[in-house]
Amino acid sequence: MRLVHVVPHISEEASGPSYSVPRLCASLAALGHEVELSCLAAQGPIPGVRLDVHRQWPVLSRFAVSPSHTLALRRKAEQVDIVHNHSLWSMVNVAAGWVVPGRKAKLVTSPRGTLSAWALGRSRLAKKLLWPLQRRALEQADLLHATSEVEYREIREQGFKAPVAIIPNGIDLPDLIVDRPRAEQRTLLFLSRIHPIKGVDRLLNAWRQLQHLHPEWRLRVVGRGEAGHEREIKELAHSLQLVRVEFPGPLYGADKSRAYFSADLYVLPTHSENFGMAVAEALAHRIPAVVSQSAPWPRLEAEGCGWWVKHDVPSLTRALNAAMSVPADLLEAMGRKGRLWMERDFVWKTIADRMASAYRWRLEGGGSPEWVRVS
Repeated sequence: MRLVHVVPHISEEASGPSYSVPRLCASLAALGHEVELSCLAAQGPIPGVRLDVHRQWPVLSRFAVSPSHTLALRRKAEQVDIVHNHSLWSMVNVAAGWVVPGRKAKLVTSPRGTLSAWALGRSRLAKKLLWPLQRRALEQADLLHATSEVEYREIREQGFKAPVAIIPNGIDLPDLIVDRPRAEQRTLLFLSRIHPIKGVDRLLNAWRQLQHLHPEWRLRVVGRGEAGHEREIKELAHSLQLVRVEFPGPLYGADKSRAYFSADLYVLPTHSENFGMAVAEALAHRIPAVVSQSAPWPRLEAEGCGWWVKHDVPSLTRALNAAMSVPADLLEAMGRKGRLWMERDFVWKTIADRMASAYRWRLEGGGSPEWVRVS
């Protein structure tokens, strides 16, 4: 199949679609498909994938306007089999909904978490202005893509009727190390963006109650965010008189992997998540996780590799207290179960196989794959 994937930017390492979209493209290319990624900014080459990068207007940069990208996409829609549009709320994504329908290519749209109640509540004016245009990319899609059951429900709650492929993001499995690095203290790790959506303030309020109950533990808050919010979070840690809390900044590549391997427990108290790549990364590194129910990870408990808890400070505190009280060898056993789960269900070849099957079904018809909900 000839495939074109569309995303506004893939210029920030470790940022949601900036990881998952290129890896999906590379994995589809590895299966023998002809894949192009069309965007306005890219970090660098992607194995087996043609990059088509366009300039955006310097004005209205928030909306990612690029006439050349729109014209190129119109031409490609007459030549390829699938145009897969990732995310919403930029003119790149709006354009896909207007220039693809009615041409040779089938249109696939992945909201990528942008239809959650939390996301819709942010930047309301801009989204209200764009919605009449943006809605077309969802209404005219031949196939919608959700990364979880939660996102599937968000799509249906907005009234969109197209078939939905429920396919999670994949994960690159790190090579396991024989001797995990040991620190003098056990480590509770938050590793993600330092952004209001991630609930770091709730984590710090929970730590205030836990720090004296578990003096053998430390908390590492790894990541970066807008300067103003980072400052607020550090000021909150100071005002709460927290101890054994570290803010090492963002970590990438091997440094990020070492941070996971050095941790005993991962935590993500997020307000909203369509998938939660950091949870999958932690489990791939054999680290059990405590995750709020605002992220789609209910199987943590069924798989025996974590806790899925209500999204409030008392519930988070109770779950972390229970998890931090588990002996080290039992936490390690939970981490091994998480790794096996990632190996079974989340490797990129499996994800690409499922996506390609969904594309082929939309092109050729017949019985739908089991991961596609037709109605």
